[in-house]
Amino acid sequence: MKTLVALISTGKGTWGHVGRLISEEWDKIILVTNDFGREKFNPTKDVDWIVVNPSMPIENIKNAIRDRLPKDIGDEIYVSLISGSGKEHMALLSLLKDMGKDYKFISLTMEGVGYF
Repeated sequence: MKTLVALISTGKGTWGHVGRLISEEWDKIILVTNDFGREKFNPTKDVDWIVVNPSMPIENIKNAIRDRLPKDIGDEIYVSLISGSGKEHMALLSLLKDMGKDYKFISLTMEGVGYF
């Protein structure tokens, strides 16, 4: 199963970047965001939302993501960190590591979508 996990939070212009990534072919899309992002971001496809409070400590953000992460996250995971804070990034990556999940980074490049 091919899964996109993307943060939608802080960063001017980053929501459009994530919106473009969502337009690719995915079996599952998971968006980690705050209340504002959940209210204002309108994805073009069905997504699983994970709403966290970015002012919480990293461990609390990590636990909040873990508690809301779909059980069927898949085995082909692509992560976008173009949006969000360092705390949110660290919480997500730490959780994926703890779960033993391999992942690749995905981003828009001058040539299109890039996988790293």
